[in-house]
Amino acid sequence: MALSMRLSRGGSKKRPYYRIVIADARSPRDGKFIEKIGTYNPLLGKDDEKRVVLDGDRAKHWLSVGAQPTDRVARFLDVIGVKERTARNNPNKGKPGEKAVERAEERAEKAKAAEEAAAEAAAAPAPEPVAEEPAVEEAAPAAEEVAEAPAEVTEEAAPAAEEAPAAEATAEEAPAAEAAAEAPAEAAEEKSEG
Repeated sequence: MALSMRLSRGGSKKRPYYRIVIADARSPRDGKFIEKIGTYNPLLGKDDEKRVVLDGDRAKHWLSVGAQPTDRVARFLDVIGVKERTARNNPNKGKPGEKAVERAEERAEKAKAAEEAAAEAAAAPAPEPVAEEPAVEEAAPAAEEVAEAPAEVTEEAAPAAEEAPAAEATAEEAPAAEAAAEAPAEAAEEKSEG
């Protein structure tokens, strides 16, 4: 008969309480056991002395008879000094699985593609605004001159403004400038009449 030194769960739902028992290896976890040699209460703090209560003499006896402790019970036995447990090392424990590695690679590729697209977008429009800015600056003085000029000069200045390199910007500003120049001229004519 193969003997096992293991935990047998008791307690209620979400309130576990374990007995450390000697049982036949083929019997169910919470089933019939030969002897209870201690208790384990995981709800207590790690520094609490009642967390693990274990009879060391009985544990030594059962180990000498051939009982095999489970990993958790072997840790308890190591803490009380009954049986030394060799530390295990699993270098792959912290590594992500194959699917997680694939997902991480896909995210990295998408991020790289997004960065490249952003870099291309930032590089391509950069020369265009530089070309438009001087045109706006050139059109602004022309619009000011048009606004200050009398109504007759405004009509002559409009064709000159259209000949400028930034014809679109000036064409949009010219009708507004003409309207602005005509309003003061009309106001001056009304004052002279009245």
